[in-house]
Amino acid sequence: MNNLCVAHRGFSGKAPENTLAAFRMAMELPYVTWMEIDVQLTRDGVPVVIHDYSLDRTTNGHGKVKDMDWSQMRRLDAGGWKSRSFRGERVPSLEEVLELSKERMRLNIELKNAGNLYPGIEKTVTQLLASKGMSKDVVLTSFDTGTLQGCQEADPAVRRGLIFDSRWGDPAGRVRELGCSFLSIAFTRLTPGLARFMSARGVGLMAWTVNKAKEMRRLADMHSDIMICTNRPDIWGDTFLGV
Repeated sequence: MNNLCVAHRGFSGKAPENTLAAFRMAMELPYVTWMEIDVQLTRDGVPVVIHDYSLDRTTNGHGKVKDMDWSQMRRLDAGGWKSRSFRGERVPSLEEVLELSKERMRLNIELKNAGNLYPGIEKTVTQLLASKGMSKDVVLTSFDTGTLQGCQEADPAVRRGLIFDSRWGDPAGRVRELGCSFLSIAFTRLTPGLARFMSARGVGLMAWTVNKAKEMRRLADMHSDIMICTNRPDIWGDTFLGV
């Protein structure tokens, strides 16, 4: 099966997204080879794994990620909102996730940095990756083109990818202009022509977020190189492997 399974924020269909519980649950499935995670910085500069700029939806905290120190954030409950069985799950640091996934899983790390919200995040993250010997095991992705350029300046060896979710525009052209080798695109925006064009040029391609078997099959029929990013990797397994 060429259409690789990417666990979106871990096994976020069953466990609280972007937590160690969700990552461990995804890693228990042998066919999951990639995970997609989101990274921001605390006020004191620690890279943390959380999607929203606000703490309110996925933790029992309030306010902005950027306004909270790591010592405060690590005390928040990031699992109880999903179910009582996940109470006590924490917002993990990127370092914790790297240590968990090293030599076991590759990572698509989205840098949440709209409007240069986190100056220096590119250098902070690339240095951490280098210190863990994982610079070749990840792709750094972002909607923000300035962030992607910053990643190139911080460490040209780390693979970079553009995230695209626009009804209009030229994603292939933007990838070329930015010198990226990866395109992360909403599955509803992906066409057979674009998939063929990207694949022929050696550009990695990931479609998100795909949670229905019929859409997974449609993408697989479109092109074998399309990575399928899903909250439900178990559905991917049922669809393609019958497990």
